[in-house]
Amino acid sequence: MDQSITFKDIKKNNYSLIYHLLYQKGKLSKQDIANELNLSLPTVTQNLVRLEKENLIEKNGLFESSVGRRATAYSICSHARISIGVEILKKTVQILAIDLRGETIQQTEFAIRYKNEESYFKEVSQAVREFIAALDVSDDQILGIGFAVQALTSIDGQKITYGKILNSTGLGIDVFTKYLNYPCMFVHDAQCAATTELWMQNEVGDAIYLSIGPHLGGAIILNDKLYMGNEGYSGTVEHMTVNPNGPSCYCGQKGCMETYSSINALLEENESLDIFFQQVRLHTPSYVERWNAFLNHLAYSINNIHLVLNRDFILGGHLAPYLEKMILKYFMIK
Repeated sequence: MDQSITFKDIKKNNYSLIYHLLYQKGKLSKQDIANELNLSLPTVTQNLVRLEKENLIEKNGLFESSVGRRATAYSICSHARISIGVEILKKTVQILAIDLRGETIQQTEFAIRYKNEESYFKEVSQAVREFIAALDVSDDQILGIGFAVQALTSIDGQKITYGKILNSTGLGIDVFTKYLNYPCMFVHDAQCAATTELWMQNEVGDAIYLSIGPHLGGAIILNDKLYMGNEGYSGTVEHMTVNPNGPSCYCGQKGCMETYSSINALLEENESLDIFFQQVRLHTPSYVERWNAFLNHLAYSINNIHLVLNRDFILGGHLAPYLEKMILKYFMIK
């Protein structure tokens, strides 16, 4: 045994192992836990008492039994800790709270137009504080706040390193932490969406995630984790050049994948996805032609990425609900 490992370390490890086992399995008895982790019943009981006292787990009914006493079932308290997500867009701010199971507890949207000004950061922070207050939870239950932005962020999430869409390059997270007494960080919105896929699906493995929204975003998933790269922006395929003589992109280049494969590239001004696809289903020629051109460019780009990274693709974002099986077959990818 490693002499540097103390009895305190072992106790802490057992405590963590029991909690994570309950998280993974959903509901277990003392004996189940002891068998799974090869621990004694007194050790399991001691840790369950501690976890229950800290409101991290709870008794959750009794298991069926044909003989003897029915064993008490234990499960985690999903509301013991809560995370807050804030999506910052040009014209709106969306706020939601999720529990430890990733279930949405509450969400709301505010019409707050983005401005790189102190008044904006103060207004958004006030909205977040009021949102949290309405949840009726203690500060200790809040794990932190993630600000989803249409921008590249530093690996530690403390700074926006490139933010052309919102003109936010160089913005530090302190603009919010001065008003919010919680751990806060910036996260690229596409990486947020990819993280949700990892949360909801078991064993994604390796994949390329494309978030097709008003703007395009991408993320790389390797071994069920986001691959960030050396500077935190791996997977930003939206600025891969598709046609050097193509439309101008907000990044300053021409013909980026963004200018062909985002919803802004697909729709005309003041046009909605509902109206667009209604016309596609009616086989209106101009809409069908536009949709086919969009699919051609998207398939072309996906094929190029696929040649470099031979991995599955996950298509998400605002466009995802409109992608039917017959459309997905178009790409000829797994």
